[in-house]
Amino acid sequence: MTELTVLMPCLNEVETVATCVAKARGFLERAGVDGEVLVVDNGSADASREEAAAAGARVIREEGRGYGRALRTGIEEARGRFVIMGDCDDSYDFSRLDGFLEELRGGSDLVMGNRFRGGIEPGAMPPLHRYLGNPVLSFVGRLFFTTGVGDFHCGLRGFRTDAVRGLGLRTDGMEFASEMVVKARLNGLTITEVPTTLSRDGREQGRPHLRTWRDGWRHLRFLLLFSPRWLFLLPGIALVLAGAAGVAWLAGGSQRFGGVGIDVNTLVYAAAAIIGGVQLVTLYGFAYLSSVRLGLRPRRSGMAWIESERLLENGLVAAVALGILGVGLALYSVLYWRATGFGALDPRVSLRIVIPAASALVLALQVGSAVFFLSVLNLPHAGLRR
Repeated sequence: MTELTVLMPCLNEVETVATCVAKARGFLERAGVDGEVLVVDNGSADASREEAAAAGARVIREEGRGYGRALRTGIEEARGRFVIMGDCDDSYDFSRLDGFLEELRGGSDLVMGNRFRGGIEPGAMPPLHRYLGNPVLSFVGRLFFTTGVGDFHCGLRGFRTDAVRGLGLRTDGMEFASEMVVKARLNGLTITEVPTTLSRDGREQGRPHLRTWRDGWRHLRFLLLFSPRWLFLLPGIALVLAGAAGVAWLAGGSQRFGGVGIDVNTLVYAAAAIIGGVQLVTLYGFAYLSSVRLGLRPRRSGMAWIESERLLENGLVAAVALGILGVGLALYSVLYWRATGFGALDPRVSLRIVIPAASALVLALQVGSAVFFLSVLNLPHAGLRR
């Protein structure tokens, strides 16, 4: 195995691919690195393949379209112990890869370029990407996954080949850039950053492969789907706490807040918040367990309870307790109604009994069905990991 593969996905980049290959080969020769330049053609309709081969690259084809698809093929075909990947539109300088290789040799599993630290040439990145898209998505990535990565979507990055092959990367589009960082973090790989520069796209013809809104949404969607804690658990807990506070506040009677009377109508919304919050928390459990069982993410040490053999029994105890509470309150409401001669009721009084009763019964059904479904997900299956 050679030490380094410089990997470039290519789609109709005849104007720049030879320049990028020449720069990469120049780096390998200058640094005395045993390596190769690998270009993965993703269905070019121009002479990109021929230009890359003439410049000294090993060229392979990937007919399935997509940035991620091309890179996944390249990673599997790479002969180097390390891979440094980057776009071949001449926006990244392949002649200056020393920092990446130094970090990889020093033990890093994934080395990210940081364009905001290294410098962005005027006109190289659209203002919307530079001041909104990249900073916001990178912030979300750091918040959700505590990566410390300042430029989540830098296309120039290096990694240990066997480490990234072991991540099971699956996405085909531009969100592949996020998937690599997220799964590296979830699997405990060592991630470092080096400053890198971004130049203007060297192509005079053709449009950028990145589509602002579509690809931005695909990145954000991936971050949300891979972080059920932020998508389901934390909003669910917040709703439960807010709803419980509202129910407790209004249980004894109407209240005033800032000169406004608060009564049973608000109590309905508070109870609904509890029910919705519990639903989100159970969805977190479904999402977490499903992703673990499918091998999409590693297990978390603090989540062993969700795969416990006692989960069903403990959950049913909680469901039965909620059911008893709901039935008890419902019976109490009937007694209150009887005390009035089964006549018209004052809703400000009766609903303070009926709303908690109905909520407890719904929660009993939610919790009971959720633990049964989680137990189904926990059943041994030959095609899934245990």
